[in-house]
Amino acid sequence: MDHTAKKSLLKKILLIILILCIAGAAVLLGINFYVRGSASKYILSPDEASQLNADCIIVMGAGVSDGVPSPMLEDRLLEGISLWESGASQKILMSGDHGREEYDEVNVMKQFAIDRGVPSSDVFMDHAGFSTYETMYRARDVFSAKKVVIVTQQYHLYRAIYVARQLGLEAYGVASDPREYAGQPVREAREILARVKDFVMCIFEPKPTYLGEVIPVFGDGDLTNDT
Repeated sequence: MDHTAKKSLLKKILLIILILCIAGAAVLLGINFYVRGSASKYILSPDEASQLNADCIIVMGAGVSDGVPSPMLEDRLLEGISLWESGASQKILMSGDHGREEYDEVNVMKQFAIDRGVPSSDVFMDHAGFSTYETMYRARDVFSAKKVVIVTQQYHLYRAIYVARQLGLEAYGVASDPREYAGQPVREAREILARVKDFVMCIFEPKPTYLGEVIPVFGDGDLTNDT
């Protein structure tokens, strides 16, 4: 192959790569716009949510360190407790990562609520809420919830509501963003990919890591205690 032919072939390869990149970006952005658009109408103010009489308020887990919630998690918890106080639901479902003995989000979350006056029996713990998708799947199949209010930061709320509704829950959301958080631009970028991942997950509906016995959220939250 002569030099001119090599250059021509290289141009074609680069053109194909460019077209694939543009197509991939279009799919990525298209799914993101669709997820956000589908969920945005179900994001409510706290006052609106207080009228829902939902089966439970789902507080999404985030980081804890030495038994202390991260700033993001603290804000989610405070909003969830406030919604419980306003009557949005009589039950709170704390969903987070407790996959290892040495790392436990959900007991920290439950204790935070108890310390602020929420009865232990009104607080359920989902010890295997390892992802947004798994949290919503387990809320439906393990905790028998049908109508839920989801609490997390707004950038994450679109995906959480979208997944919940794709799994058949009547889901609404309240954003908890009273302050700025370090590293937020990185989270926003990761969320773009996460929306695509969960969009695909909702099509195939794989089972979560764990299911286990049914513990209806209408009963006693202390049935989920492990300590």
